[in-house]
Amino acid sequence: MPYNQQNPYLGNQQIAGTPQMQVPFPVSTPSGGINVPGMLPVEESYIENILRLNKGKLVHVYTTFEHNSEWNAKIFNGIIEAAGRDHVILSDPQTGKRYLIPMIYVDFVTFDEPIEYEYPFGAGPLANYPPR
Repeated sequence: MPYNQQNPYLGNQQIAGTPQMQVPFPVSTPSGGINVPGMLPVEESYIENILRLNKGKLVHVYTTFEHNSEWNAKIFNGIIEAAGRDHVILSDPQTGKRYLIPMIYVDFVTFDEPIEYEYPFGAGPLANYPPR
C-alpha cells in the first residue's frame, strides 16, 4: 500500500495506477439513527432514554455500593426529574429530597405503572452515541 494511504495526515490523495479504496457511507435511518453498511445498527434504547421517556413517573431505583460498610445496597424511591448518560436525578415526594445517582451504581429500576418505551417521532433530544 502506498505510504500516503497509510498516513492520515496526507489526506485522500490518489497515486496514478493504484486502486482507490471504497469506504462505506453512513446512512440515516427514519428513527434518526445512523447505520453503516456491514455494521450492526446503532442502539437507541439506552437506559437514560427510557428514563427520559418516563420523566415525572414514580420509580424505585435499586443500587449497589461495593465496599461500603454502612450500606451496601440501597433503594431510592422518587419521581424521575432527569436522566443523563451517567446519572439519574430523582425527587422524593415524601421528604422533598433530590437524589443525583450515578448510573454506575444502578442495578435496575422498577415502575408502579406502565413504562413508556416507544420512541415518538421527533420527540425531544434522545441520546444517540456512536457504537463502541
